[in-house]
Amino acid sequence: MQVLLVILIWAAAATLFVVLLRLSGRQRSWQRLFAEETGRTTADSLEEQGRLSRWLYLAGYRSPDAPTWFLAAILLSVLVGGLAMFAIYRMKLIAAGVAVVSAIPGGIGDVFTPLVYCFPWFAFGLALMLPIGVVQRRRRRRVEQVEQDLPLALELLATLSEAGLSFDSALARIIESGLADRALAGEFRSFQADLMAGRSRVDALRRLARRLEVSTMTILVSALVQAEQLGTGIAQVIRRQADDLRERRRERANAFAASLAVKRMFPLVLCFLPGLFVWTLGPVFTQLFRMADSMMRTRGL
Repeated sequence: MQVLLVILIWAAAATLFVVLLRLSGRQRSWQRLFAEETGRTTADSLEEQGRLSRWLYLAGYRSPDAPTWFLAAILLSVLVGGLAMFAIYRMKLIAAGVAVVSAIPGGIGDVFTPLVYCFPWFAFGLALMLPIGVVQRRRRRRVEQVEQDLPLALELLATLSEAGLSFDSALARIIESGLADRALAGEFRSFQADLMAGRSRVDALRRLARRLEVSTMTILVSALVQAEQLGTGIAQVIRRQADDLRERRRERANAFAASLAVKRMFPLVLCFLPGLFVWTLGPVFTQLFRMADSMMRTRGL
């Protein structure tokens, strides 16, 4: 087992080094070629992204080298997990854990012995899933920020549009407000950059929805595209969308408040009641285990 772990560690380290060299060089050469032919960068070509690049892009990792660094993080996690497994087996922590578990009276420790043997592999899997968990957490946080800021942005946008400002001027005022450092403001800046680059408003709106892939933003963009194509007033559409979004947010808050009573049962049953049972019935079970152990020894004699 130790020889296998050493081979795994060296293979992961060598693969990490080779992948970093090859992918980094290939990414730079492909990026230069693509920029010379089309005049765009890889971050601008939303339709030509792979699954990994798209997944990282939606999480907020917009650098062209993001897939390379993610694969490097995966290989580094494999290396760290292999080193952790090697250290566990090298220090003979498995045997010590089995001895500690086996010392539990009444033969209960035999139930937990397989868990002790599987612990190094659990640690290896946890280290391997760490980069994926970081990206997923970043994606969830980004979606939460957009869903939190969008109702306020729509309210301000509707108010400014009804006051006589154009859509672009109202959007510029919103970007300069308290949402300047949030993810939604950054996407609105990208939307303005698309308009300044010569794209049509419908194309820029669709790219805005594709950069986020949030349901509320997709519904808003669909309404704005329809209003742009039919020639309807944008202020009325934004006001209706703001009212609808505020109503959905209120319903979601009410549903969350109604579910708190049910959600409270799980930590109560899993955390509080076991501690209460151990505190009240623990001494009784300890005496029963001792009596059973003494009776088994007496019969053995």
